[in-house]
Amino acid sequence: MAKSRQSSFRRILVTRILLVFVPVLLIGEIVALNKARSSLLNTARQNLTESAVNKGEKISDDIAALRANLITASQTKVIQSGSSVQIQQFFNNLKQQLPSKIDCLQLAYLHQDKKIASSCDDQEIIPSDLDLSLTRNDVNVQVILPPKPGKTGKREKHNQLQLLLSIPVLNQRGNVAYLLSMKTTLYQQPPNHPGSLSGSLIVIAEDGKVLAHPLTERIGTNIKDYTDVEELQTIVKNAMAGHSNSSDFFFPEGQEMVTGYTATNQVITTNPPQKWIVLAVTTVQNALFGLEEIKLILIVLTVGLIGASLFASLYLVPYLAGPIEELRDYAVNLHSHHAAQPIPRNFKIREFNQLAQALDQMVERLKDWAEELEIAWKEAKSANKVKSQFLATTSHELRNPLNIIINCVRLVHDGLCDDREEELEFLKRADETAIHLLGIINDLLDISKIEAGKLSVTTIPLDLRQLLLEVINLQSVNIQQKGLQLICEIGDKAIPVKADHIKLKQVLINVISNATKFTDEGSIRISININFNNHQPYVLVSIKDTGIGIDPGEQGKLFRPFVMVDGTTTRKFEGTGLGLAISLNLIELMGGKITLESLGLNQGTTVIIKLPLIDLALLPNGEKKDVVSHGVRSKPLR
Repeated sequence: MAKSRQSSFRRILVTRILLVFVPVLLIGEIVALNKARSSLLNTARQNLTESAVNKGEKISDDIAALRANLITASQTKVIQSGSSVQIQQFFNNLKQQLPSKIDCLQLAYLHQDKKIASSCDDQEIIPSDLDLSLTRNDVNVQVILPPKPGKTGKREKHNQLQLLLSIPVLNQRGNVAYLLSMKTTLYQQPPNHPGSLSGSLIVIAEDGKVLAHPLTERIGTNIKDYTDVEELQTIVKNAMAGHSNSSDFFFPEGQEMVTGYTATNQVITTNPPQKWIVLAVTTVQNALFGLEEIKLILIVLTVGLIGASLFASLYLVPYLAGPIEELRDYAVNLHSHHAAQPIPRNFKIREFNQLAQALDQMVERLKDWAEELEIAWKEAKSANKVKSQFLATTSHELRNPLNIIINCVRLVHDGLCDDREEELEFLKRADETAIHLLGIINDLLDISKIEAGKLSVTTIPLDLRQLLLEVINLQSVNIQQKGLQLICEIGDKAIPVKADHIKLKQVLINVISNATKFTDEGSIRISININFNNHQPYVLVSIKDTGIGIDPGEQGKLFRPFVMVDGTTTRKFEGTGLGLAISLNLIELMGGKITLESLGLNQGTTVIIKLPLIDLALLPNGEKKDVVSHGVRSKPLR
């Protein structure tokens, strides 16, 4: 009978999977939603700022073009003649050639407010505040405001920016006698479609007067009368200072808005001389138009993943809990049977089958040979510990880089980065992690080849000193970053050996990397000793560190694959524990030896690589000469 406060393995397995998976999923959804909202708002601000700049440039360019056209028209002899018939015919022909944004032209006497000719039908477009001191090349620009409400209290729809441009005209005697005026519709508010980020146009003069606005009743008002006057004045001030940016503010109705703003690049009106502040405005709701779809997708995804996790949990539980329960029943009922029943077999999980087999062997040996069972159990326990340590280490070393690569790629793929620089940073991190992962996999492949007897080397004559210099230059940065002292005693003569260039470089990198990894303070000494006394001359490469050291009783395990001296040390410093085992096999294949010496814990470690020397004449011509140290000095580096 199950004890109180205990639960079955099936229930624990299902509940733990859901308790871990669901909160992580919900937190991830909240983070993704906030990130999406921030990204959409940033995109809206950028688009609105660009839209405001484009609108401002277009308004400035259009007004400049209209000024030029008006000045050109005022200097024609037909206009200066004052002949009503000829000018009317000239207007009719000119209107067909001018852009469609020009509504009509009118020529009137300057001081009599009387029309001479007009293409505006019966409408008079004489400016109300004309500056009489204008010269012949000065163009007066005046905004045509919408008409005030009539008796019905209604106001005509006026969602466009209309201007009146006027210029004095000389008569044939050279006196200023006429006034040429041009009425133009410079901009018309387009319909604002949901999700569009071009924004509605708002034009504000330097004095705060609203010249164009999507709400007709706002045109002609002054921002000083608004409740959000401080925010609008800040926008005007920043725009006049030459800044093009975005901002948030509230309409009097309480609706939150996002706007991009800029100032026209030239003075629009001359009396008084003013620039215009151009705003592209949209609501926050419109800027976040796509957020609702993202929310729906996340909700559907969340429900689907929770359902999938529940289904997967219920699907996996029989495979995991079933064999355990059968093995439990066998073990519990074993003592109540005179003849032991067959142990359950043929599970779908290999480890459970292996466990069943081991348990069966254990029971059989318990009946026949108690002493042999004890020995076998100790061996199985030791082997299981070694396997568990290695599998735990290897799975950790493989899983962490894979998680980093997946997360970096997903961030870039999902567009969750703030800018291109951040994308490149994540891609660089993924690339570096992938290279690290490749090194781990190469170690696993090498140890597999070693066990299968298929690992081979290709030996050629090479300069050991030159190769050692390359490795030291690669590792010196890591050594100096840890604040260690690098002492190189490698002489200045070429050292001829016959070895595999790539494999020997791999061994040297591994040994020096280990020395750096397991040394927190002190120094790393790399030295070379050559022995010519024996029948076969040889060279000894010694890498000595002042690191954590190794217990003498454990040193023999270091060159055995899948065996680690201390799992806690390995986890602290990372690694699979295969480096020295691979190095030993590679050095032996090249006719050399590798040994390790340490006086004990915290007393440093010395690794000695022994390689046979060859005749100097066998080296290529480029390597026979004395070589320079390429940035590595014989004296200590700090």
